[in-house]
Amino acid sequence: MIYLGIIGVIAVILASIGLQADTTETDTKETDNPETKIEKSEITSEIDVIMPNKVSRPGCEKTDSCYIPSVITIKQGEQVVWLNEDVAFHSVTSGLYGNQTDLFDSGHLDPEEQYAVTFDEKGDFDYFCTLHPWMAGKVLVE
Repeated sequence: MIYLGIIGVIAVILASIGLQADTTETDTKETDNPETKIEKSEITSEIDVIMPNKVSRPGCEKTDSCYIPSVITIKQGEQVVWLNEDVAFHSVTSGLYGNQTDLFDSGHLDPEEQYAVTFDEKGDFDYFCTLHPWMAGKVLVE
């Protein structure tokens, strides 16, 4: 079965009538903390964290493999890039389930979609998936 998101369906329809769709997405919620949803081809840095296949089902939390790696350490001012390799939608949302902090939120990431956040402040930043509350990770900024 072929999976096409809404953007993919629109692109197919436009292509069938000879037009081309712009599928670039940008999340501009907060200008002081650059966070972006970006197409795979637009990423210039390496993928740091992967949401692997089948983590939309409970169980990955038992092996600490919902986000791989589940804890990442970076330097202040560096960017973290997440990639959704699952066939389900996921999110990267700051805080813990039931206690969202509103520092960053990817919204729903389509399969193969990426999300990036630059961390300008030192600290420990928990995050989770709003759709699958057992998925949790942490960014440690030194």
